[in-house]
Amino acid sequence: MLSLGSAGGKSTKPSFVSYVTPEEINITDIDASRREKHPNLLPGEVVFCSASPILKSSQEDASQRGISGTLFCTNFRISFITDEVSSEEVAVLFKNKLYGENDIPLTFVDLIYAGYDEKKKLITRGQVKNKYPPKIIIHCKDLRVFQFSLTFAKEEEARKIFQGIVHHSLEPKSLKCIFAFSYCENTSSSPEIQRKQRTVMFNTAADWTEEMMRTKGNCKLVTDNENFGISQKLAQFFIVPSFVSEEDLPKCQGRGIPIWCWTHHSGCALFKTASLPLTEDDSESQALKSYMERMLNAVAQNHLYSVKTEELSETLPSIQDIQQSYNKFKQFFLIDGTTEFWLSDVKWFSSLENSGWLDIIRQCLHKSVEIVECLEKENTNVLIMEEEGSDLCCVISSLVQLMLDPYYRTLTGFQSLVQKEWVAGGHNFLDRCNHLHHKEKELQSPVFLLFLECVWQLLQQHGPAFQFTETYLTVLSDSVHVAVFSTFLFSSPFQRVTTMKAGSPQTQRGPLNFPTVWDWSLQFNCKAQDLFTNPLYSESPKQNKAMRRPFHAKHQRQLSLPNTTYKPSPKKGFFKEETENLKKMLRGKRISRWMQSTEFIQASTREFYESWSRRPLDYHGLILPCLDGPAIRLWMQRYLRWIPEVQIFGGGPVALLNKLADLLGEVQELRAQLDLQACHTDLTHQRAVSLPRTSARPTNAFPFASSRTWGLRPTIPTCLLQRLMITGNLANADDEVTEAFADVV
Repeated sequence: MLSLGSAGGKSTKPSFVSYVTPEEINITDIDASRREKHPNLLPGEVVFCSASPILKSSQEDASQRGISGTLFCTNFRISFITDEVSSEEVAVLFKNKLYGENDIPLTFVDLIYAGYDEKKKLITRGQVKNKYPPKIIIHCKDLRVFQFSLTFAKEEEARKIFQGIVHHSLEPKSLKCIFAFSYCENTSSSPEIQRKQRTVMFNTAADWTEEMMRTKGNCKLVTDNENFGISQKLAQFFIVPSFVSEEDLPKCQGRGIPIWCWTHHSGCALFKTASLPLTEDDSESQALKSYMERMLNAVAQNHLYSVKTEELSETLPSIQDIQQSYNKFKQFFLIDGTTEFWLSDVKWFSSLENSGWLDIIRQCLHKSVEIVECLEKENTNVLIMEEEGSDLCCVISSLVQLMLDPYYRTLTGFQSLVQKEWVAGGHNFLDRCNHLHHKEKELQSPVFLLFLECVWQLLQQHGPAFQFTETYLTVLSDSVHVAVFSTFLFSSPFQRVTTMKAGSPQTQRGPLNFPTVWDWSLQFNCKAQDLFTNPLYSESPKQNKAMRRPFHAKHQRQLSLPNTTYKPSPKKGFFKEETENLKKMLRGKRISRWMQSTEFIQASTREFYESWSRRPLDYHGLILPCLDGPAIRLWMQRYLRWIPEVQIFGGGPVALLNKLADLLGEVQELRAQLDLQACHTDLTHQRAVSLPRTSARPTNAFPFASSRTWGLRPTIPTCLLQRLMITGNLANADDEVTEAFADVV
């Protein structure tokens, strides 16, 4: 997003945007070259409508300034092209190839407001007629806020652009209307990208077999669902306990089948499943009880005849609760004006806490630690379940594997984890992200964002354990809403496969080859992708460069764990300690089957964490999150990157990372020279990670705000200063200090 305020100090980089006022706009003076300005269209992208001149307003409440340009609406995005300097003439360090800083992909649009002087009105579907407001305000899912004044455009153009934006952004649509279909029909697959692809996609039996061998799992691969004969909810290939019979697989349409997620080095494993539906029919209920008993027994026989189950819907918020909490939370970052920001600053932290979003993050991390304790300390199989088995099951299973397995904390390992647990696991991205804008709002929920939030908390607390950075996570959270990639586009593996194959109603010609989000070269160049790699990553000296070699039976992570010598006796039957709880669950009450009370579990988890924290920290072993009070922090890069008032020039984590990356590059270069001198041969070495450098000092929102020309300090509106009873002398003194500091710089 372009600069929305004047610079408060001297800058070595000249501004490339000139602001205008409404009085300075003269329609008759707009030359033909400006009228012909046009966005660089992607393959398959077509323009629906446009309007000019449009004033992109500033967020400064006391100012009516803005940037004059042309507003376009295409089948992919809303694009604003300034009349001053085209984006190609400006050096952008972190430029997205698919959309620019003044582009809004249609699937990014969250809410649209009609602006009338000091008021705004929410626009809903079906309200657009022949009228149009003087201003349109767009709130985006990546938390950008755009304000466009339609006052100076021709009446017919203004009406069409307003109706076009509302229609294509908010009205329900069919799947084939998603831009990805037009895009891939007009592009060919890139063999170069496919050769470089190292992410395991888990769309073949070989991928699943290799993963089970890597973790030394003792389960069996199921290939009978290759044509979705067992269930359309399950992947074409999946792994189940060895004692699940072939006769039981087709029953219940995939519900109740324990799907293997990961195997611990001790032999116990993590499984997940969709809960069986409740029924009042006695004969059917008895059959379901018998079926569930066989499934639980099969899980128990995987390791030492032990299993613990957890119904996540009983202990974690529902998807509706997650959606409601996030709706409250995100409002504190969608700032329409400067005054609104400073007014919200008074009770900002308490308001964030009251939204409940941070507490939901804490609950998910806590539940994951409980399951890690069962696998690591008690050597017990764990079966997690929920109604569909593809929402919170994906969150918890992924977090457990991140804490236990260092492979998933690498860049390609993390992407493979998302493919395994979320894409192949059947997470309903289409409805949860509301790509089609259907009326069933209860299906919408930022479940995948919740997972990324939890990963960010782990990354903040154990940075050297992760090969990727928070910039990578931020970009990934944005990419969910880019309607180009197949990764986040479908509701199930069945829909993905049937839609992309030849002969599908959505395809006119041969099979469609959608790109995946892991083809990062489609969005960023190599220099920008360097920001995805953590220069502080502590790479294991014994780690295989391919990152796919199976770990030893006695893994290195045991060095940082509590004593794991205790193992339940094989003679102890599966039902000895849990008979009553099992009977209650099979009667349909669906209670949690943890043997201890909630208070005992919390105390046990606390003891487990404290025991782990007293051990030497091993970044390639088990990592656990601290869940106390301020340990759960705000993901500032994602939520504050578009708010000028909170930017710190030359400060924030980017300043430290930039310096460390430079030092790391020097060390690697010296090491390479020493190797060359010692061996007298050309040795290949890994390219040093270096962050892009800027002529001006970056802010703490780098790289997303790298091209802005904001001042050294935020400007508090005069009206708000008076309300806060700040004296004029104090304000003048502050101005003098700032000017003196700017002169020194």
